[in-house]
Amino acid sequence: MTITAHKSATAIEVTRQTLADPALTRRSPGEEFAWAVSRDHDGADVVVPINGYLPAAFPLFATRPRYTVRHLLKVASVNDRPTAFVREAPHPGRDVPGNSYDSTPESAFGPSVQHAELTDLAIDVPVPKGLLDEPALLAAFVDYRVLVRLGVVENESLLHGTADGTIPGLLNLPEVRTGPFGDDVCEALTSAAARVEDTGGSCDGIVAHPALYWRLVHDGTLSKLTEVGIKVARTRMMPRGQALLGDFRAAVTLLDPGVSSLTLRRGAGPEGEDVVRAHARVGLAVHLPQHFLLLSRP
Repeated sequence: MTITAHKSATAIEVTRQTLADPALTRRSPGEEFAWAVSRDHDGADVVVPINGYLPAAFPLFATRPRYTVRHLLKVASVNDRPTAFVREAPHPGRDVPGNSYDSTPESAFGPSVQHAELTDLAIDVPVPKGLLDEPALLAAFVDYRVLVRLGVVENESLLHGTADGTIPGLLNLPEVRTGPFGDDVCEALTSAAARVEDTGGSCDGIVAHPALYWRLVHDGTLSKLTEVGIKVARTRMMPRGQALLGDFRAAVTLLDPGVSSLTLRRGAGPEGEDVVRAHARVGLAVHLPQHFLLLSRP
């Protein structure tokens, strides 16, 4: 009976390997893409649907303690259509709390129901000649080189907005508060974190350029921030000399409809080469833009 069970399990596994796996229960995105490409024999474009948020599938996230902007946000699974949410507008001129509820900024916030649209993030990466003939190498190329590029586009979009205006960009919110970035980095950040909490939030994240991040490592500030639960995301998409602090999880929600894809686009490159397109749909609901504070050097 042991032999029979072994044969049955082997047959089942072989069967699974012949089926698509859009939910990535058995294969990585790159493996699923390479599997689909290997089964294509007509020379047409190959579209591989992914039931999930593709930028989150970069495999090194599992072992690398590095946060992207998305890691600071809460995420909601939504349908692929505009999503209703509550946005609270600040009262002009009231951003310093007193010692009673009536004197706090949030006592005068004006809530309204709004709708967040979804948009598409996408990048095209050229396929080196001969790569399509090497499935294992193709899978690794997609997992480790294509997905990381999509992550850069995600960071750019969340900070600066998308070209269609669907995602406004956290740096562009008109309600974001501002402050000077002095020479004493630790003092500047801790003072700004306290100011974030003037509007009733709790500073839980900072986005910094890598140059600032590694300065925080060097002077010990990063470990102090970590001790109190503040995550620091680093990205080249953040301008040098600036830092964005906020109550990220309360202020915004990343909207994930679970619609992504990898596509082999035949001859779509600038030199007529094949390209891999990585695509994901996403939205951003901004509930409390006043919970953000942007520090800048003069």
